[in-house]
Amino acid sequence: MLPPPAPPHAASSQLPQHAPKKVPLGLVWLRRDLRLHDNAALHAALQHCQTVALVFVFDRDILDPLLRRGLQADRRVEFIHAALTEIDAALRDLGSALIFRHARAVDAVAALAAELDAQAVFCGRDDEPDARARDATVEQTLRRADRVLHTVKEHMIFERGEVLTGQGKPYSVFTPYRTAWLARYAAQPQRPLSTALQTHALARLPAALQQPVPSLNALGFAPSNLRALKLLLGAAGAQALVEDFVQRIDSYDQTRDFPGRKGPSYLSVHLRFGTVSVRELVALAWARMQAGSSGAQVWLSELVWRDFYFQILYHHPHVVHSAFKPAYDRIVWRNDPEQFAAWCEGRTGYPLVDAAMRQLNHTGYMHNRLRMVAASFLTKDLGIDWRWGEQYFADHLNDFDLSANNGGWQWAASSGCDAQPYFRIFNPVAQSEKFDSSGDFIRRYVPELAQLSSKDIHAPWTASADALRRAGVQLGQHYPAPVVRHDLARAETLERYAVVKQAA
Repeated sequence: MLPPPAPPHAASSQLPQHAPKKVPLGLVWLRRDLRLHDNAALHAALQHCQTVALVFVFDRDILDPLLRRGLQADRRVEFIHAALTEIDAALRDLGSALIFRHARAVDAVAALAAELDAQAVFCGRDDEPDARARDATVEQTLRRADRVLHTVKEHMIFERGEVLTGQGKPYSVFTPYRTAWLARYAAQPQRPLSTALQTHALARLPAALQQPVPSLNALGFAPSNLRALKLLLGAAGAQALVEDFVQRIDSYDQTRDFPGRKGPSYLSVHLRFGTVSVRELVALAWARMQAGSSGAQVWLSELVWRDFYFQILYHHPHVVHSAFKPAYDRIVWRNDPEQFAAWCEGRTGYPLVDAAMRQLNHTGYMHNRLRMVAASFLTKDLGIDWRWGEQYFADHLNDFDLSANNGGWQWAASSGCDAQPYFRIFNPVAQSEKFDSSGDFIRRYVPELAQLSSKDIHAPWTASADALRRAGVQLGQHYPAPVVRHDLARAETLERYAVVKQAA
C-alpha cells in the first residue's frame, strides 16, 4: 500500500546544514542520475562523508516484469548498461569501481550498506508510487541498523510542494504553474553542482566488490538494435547532443512540430535516465531566453512541463490507474482488440499514424507531435481506453517516464489536468498535411507508399485508381484501407463523451 505523501523535507531527506563531523563512509545509490558530474546525491555524500562508494542495483522488481512481458531485447536496459559502463570506467581510472547488484533493491541496498559499514545512503528522490514504497522500506531497514537514508532533489528543478498556488495548493493548470515556476527560478536559480571526484574521496573496495558490469545475458536480456541505430549513449553522448542542439535551439519553436526535420533536442532519454542534468539544460535555456531566443523560451517551457507532470503524480497518485478527472472513468470504450493490434503494428490505413507507430517499434522513439496524433487516434478515432496505449508506450518508449507518459495520454484522452477538450479531435489527415506536407517522414517509415505524390500520400484511399496503379499500391494488399472513417468516428466519440458532460 502506498505510504502517504511525505512533506518536502521528510526526516530521512533532511541533511544537516552544518554537520559537526563527516561520517566515515557514505553509499551513493545511483538510479535516475547515471552520471558523475552535477549529481545531487554524490554532491551531498561528498559534503557529508569522508569517503564514498557508489552502487547501482539492477532491480529485479523492475527488470523481471519486463522479461515476463517478453521484452528481453529492451533498449532501455542496454542504454542503462552503456551509461553504467562509462561510469565504472571513470571510477576505475580513480582506483575504485562502481558496485553492482542484481537483486531486489529493497533488500540489496541495506545489505550492502551493512557489508561496507556505510553510515548513510544517498539517492535522488523518485516520486513514482512504487519508488516511494520501495524507498520507505529501504529507509526503515536502514534505520533499524542505525543507518540513514538521505534523499535529495535530483531530476527536477522544483518538486512536490515547491511551486504552489496562492492558497498553498498544487496547480492543475499548466500556464499559471509555468508563470509561478519561472518567477521562482528567477529568484532561486538551480545551478549545476560541483561533484569533482578525487581518489582520496573514494572508499577502498575489496576485490569482491570490484566486479565488472554484469553482461546483458547475465541479467536475462539480449542486445537490441540500440547500437545499430547509432544513438549517442552515456553522459558523453548526452554532452554531444547538447552541443549539437545549442546550434539549433534558437529555431526550436519553428522546427519542433515537423517530424521530418531535425527540430527536437533528442535529449529525452538522457533526461529520463539522468545521463544529462536538468539543471544544466535549464540554465542553458534560461540564459538563451534572457538573450531573446524565442526557441529557447519554448524549449524551456517543455522542461517546465516535466516538473508539472512530476508534481501532478506526487499530489495525485491515483492518476496511475484512473482518470485525473473522475467523471472520465464513466466512458464506455469500444476496446476492439483487432483495431488495437492494427494501431500497435502501424497498419491503421492512416499513413501518419502508421509511420509514427513504426518509428516507435523500430527505434523506441516517437516525435512529440506524433505522440499526440497517435494517442488522439487511438482514443478518439478507435475509441480505445487510453490505458491500453499508455501501457504500449511504456513498453516501447526509450524515454518512458511514468509521469509524462501518463500526463500525455490523459491530455490526449481529455481525462487529465489541463487536457485537450474532449470535442477537439485531431484529424489525422489534416495533421499529416500540415506537419509532413511533403510526405518525407511517411515515406521513410511506410515505404510501400513512397511512390505516391505529396498530395495523395496523406490519404491514399482518396487517390485515383490511376495514381495508385502508377505508385504500385493496391489498397488492402500493399497497404490497408482505413480501419475507421474519421468523420464517423468523430461523431461516435462526441456521443461517447456525452456521458462525461452529463456527469459534470
